[in-house]
Amino acid sequence: MRPGIIVELQDADRPRLEAICADRNSPQKHVWRARIVLLSADGVGMNEIKRQTGTSKTCVWRWQERFMSEGVDGILREKTRPGRLAALGEAVVKRIVAATLKPPPGETTHWTASAMAKESGVSVSSVQRVWRSHGLQPHRMRQFKLSNDKRFADKLRDVVGLYMNPPDHAVVLSFDEKSQIQALDRTQPGLPLKKGRCGTMTHDYKRNGTTTLFAALNVLDGSVIGQCMQRHRHQEFIRFLNKIEAKIPPGKPIHVILDNYAAHKHPNVMEWLGRHERVTFHFTPTSASWLNAVEGFFAILTKRRLKRGVFKSVVDLQAAINRYLAEHNQAPKPFTWTKDPDIIIAAVKRGHQTLDSIH
Repeated sequence: MRPGIIVELQDADRPRLEAICADRNSPQKHVWRARIVLLSADGVGMNEIKRQTGTSKTCVWRWQERFMSEGVDGILREKTRPGRLAALGEAVVKRIVAATLKPPPGETTHWTASAMAKESGVSVSSVQRVWRSHGLQPHRMRQFKLSNDKRFADKLRDVVGLYMNPPDHAVVLSFDEKSQIQALDRTQPGLPLKKGRCGTMTHDYKRNGTTTLFAALNVLDGSVIGQCMQRHRHQEFIRFLNKIEAKIPPGKPIHVILDNYAAHKHPNVMEWLGRHERVTFHFTPTSASWLNAVEGFFAILTKRRLKRGVFKSVVDLQAAINRYLAEHNQAPKPFTWTKDPDIIIAAVKRGHQTLDSIH
């Protein structure tokens, strides 16, 4: 037994402890505490007490000392523990929120929980709780760009109208170029995915050239007309327009939604447009690429085929893109626009008003 610990039972202690051990309704923690005391009083060694009660040496010492100081009642109740931390005062919470909404001191770009805790004199966890309850996330940043197009509303309604109510017997195409697609080859082969480990890829790579994908998404059925070219000048654009003309059955009007890239408005392109009366251009507002449906196709192409791809040459890259286009066109899905244009216009107006108030 530990030096200084002497477990002696009074006349009434043993029957009471034995009754606790024998009672099937006794909490198990009371049972093994009582057994520790009984075995200690009988002179049983530490290792045997640990074996019979399934406890550790420090646990045995703790309840021996508790019995010495408080008797049987002491082992039947828990030691009082400190309560919950006092909640932050309303003034402290308001100060943290107000400080978070302002730029941090010095040249740091945003608040961190540790910096705010140091500034406000509270713990990091307290700052995090305040931020969470008030919906504040200083570590996150969303990018935006408001269109300054004076005809924003008219162009928006024109494009959305084509999405939601396309003309009868016409083809609506969302067109854009995905330029400078790099044929990247990794310096070392990556390891495959397995249980407990994600797939790997080297951070460095070899550049093997670039290509540009010209793509036109058919809004009505979701199919894509695509072609890879080395450059994206007006000459290549006209070549792709000729491909579209050849693909679409004669007699069907073609409505092309496209952005304001200079090559799309080149005089030679306008001359081509004059010679092909069934083709009509619908330009999106400036700084509104999100309005072009084909951008969603480009995002999926990048995520599923290009981002982790390994390409030994531009030819390999173009072949991979062409295979993806063929697979996509085997089971295309029509594009569906759901956002009310009035809501978008109102949001853009609020954005401009906010920017004007800041300046």
